[in-house]
Amino acid sequence: MASGWAHDGAVQDQIDATVDSAVEQARSRLGVGESLEFCEECDAEIPERRRQAIPGVRLCIQCQTEMERSDKARSLYNRSASKDSQLR
Repeated sequence: MASGWAHDGAVQDQIDATVDSAVEQARSRLGVGESLEFCEECDAEIPERRRQAIPGVRLCIQCQTEMERSDKARSLYNRSASKDSQLR
């Protein structure tokens, strides 16, 4: 159902954009290469078992948890504007 200047399917387009954005963000956080021995944020030692379990890990558990909390607060909805919304 379209409303105002929005085209049919505009709501679905926004949902798709939100999902695509979340997938892109998740992929960008995937580890690449060798795991670090020390956290790149606080320099705490990253346990050997964590390094083995998560290839490419760069943060200790505490820093990882804090990062995920802040990401969750920011990712409740897609803030990127669509072309339609810019033309209104």
